[in-house]
Amino acid sequence: MPLYLCNAVKGMITDDAKAKIAADITEIHCDLTGAPPTFVHVFFFEEAPQQPLNGRSVFLFGTIRSGRTRDQKASLAERMAQSINRHAGVPADDIMVQTSDVPAGWVMEGGDVLPEPGEEAAWLKAHAGAGAPA
Repeated sequence: MPLYLCNAVKGMITDDAKAKIAADITEIHCDLTGAPPTFVHVFFFEEAPQQPLNGRSVFLFGTIRSGRTRDQKASLAERMAQSINRHAGVPADDIMVQTSDVPAGWVMEGGDVLPEPGEEAAWLKAHAGAGAPA
C-alpha cells in the first residue's frame, strides 16, 4: 500500500516509459507523504476490462492510506500526470488521475496490518528481519 494501477490504451506507454513512471510515482508518493518506498506498488495494464475513463488514453488510479491532506492528494495527481506526460508523451488532456483513501487497518504488508501515516518508522523497526519489506 499504496497501490497504483495504470490502465492505458495498448501501446500508449512503452516498457521503458513504464519503468520511469513507476520510479516517479514511488518518488512522488514518498516525497509528499513520507511513506517508505517499500510500501509503494505500481502496476500497468493495457486495455484492462474497461478502457480508460471518459475517452482518456491513460487512467491512473491509486489507493492511498487515509489521512493525507487535500493539498497532498492534489500534488500527487498533478505530479504523477506530469510524469506520464513527460515519459510517455501522452497529452495532459488524455490523462486522468484519481486517488481513493483506504484506512491503514484495511491493508496488510509483510504479514501485518499497516501503520497509520507517521508511524512507519516504528512499524518498519518492529518488522525488520521478519520477512517484511525493508
